[in-house]
Amino acid sequence: MNAALAVARREFRSFFISPIAYIVLGGFLLLSGWLYFSTLFLAGQASLRGFFSVAPVLFVVLVPAITMRAVAEERKSGTLELLLTFPMDDWQITLGKFLASLGMVSVALACTLPYAFTVASLTGPGPAFDWGPVFAGYFGLVLLASSFIGMGLWGSALSKNQIVGFIFGLVLCFAFYFVDKFAPLLPDSLGQVVEFLSVDYHFENIARGVIDTRDLVFYLSLTVLGLLMTARTIQATRL
Repeated sequence: MNAALAVARREFRSFFISPIAYIVLGGFLLLSGWLYFSTLFLAGQASLRGFFSVAPVLFVVLVPAITMRAVAEERKSGTLELLLTFPMDDWQITLGKFLASLGMVSVALACTLPYAFTVASLTGPGPAFDWGPVFAGYFGLVLLASSFIGMGLWGSALSKNQIVGFIFGLVLCFAFYFVDKFAPLLPDSLGQVVEFLSVDYHFENIARGVIDTRDLVFYLSLTVLGLLMTARTIQATRL
């Protein structure tokens, strides 16, 4: 575990050496802020529903942009071969890069917390502001981001070019987000299976404040699958 944490610290620091982290975070905050404040001022609704409804779509692009260089850049520069000479397993390298990427997503989400405090301050007299759906929404976004990170890391591990890694990750995240949109066009039994494969379907359940074991298992399974595929790809590089 210490090796994985060492990789995570190294990877997390490297994000802020290049301007990519600032561009990605700035773009995410600009879009999410515009959508949030448009709901607040134009629609006249003091609610986070607009933010939670659009954040998963933004994550389809944000997460692959964060993970695209995680393995691809190391393969291109030759530092991955050097990293593989250290006494650590492939899964420790993968876990370290996963934790660093999750840390970056957490930074992005932490920057949106003022949205929640603004909504709470604008709540009129009467019942107190209900923080339950807010906590559930952020918890759901962390789970969704984790599954996207697993897929994004695998996409990055498949190529030495980080742009190609971004495209691979984007396609995977896009597929698992939009797959349920085709469910109404399919027979009921097949439509239910397709709907269950959608990360957005499970996020909507959690964002309503319903914490279902099936949703947690789905996100955990998808995340572990992505990390396993990443570790296997890194292992193939070692061989």
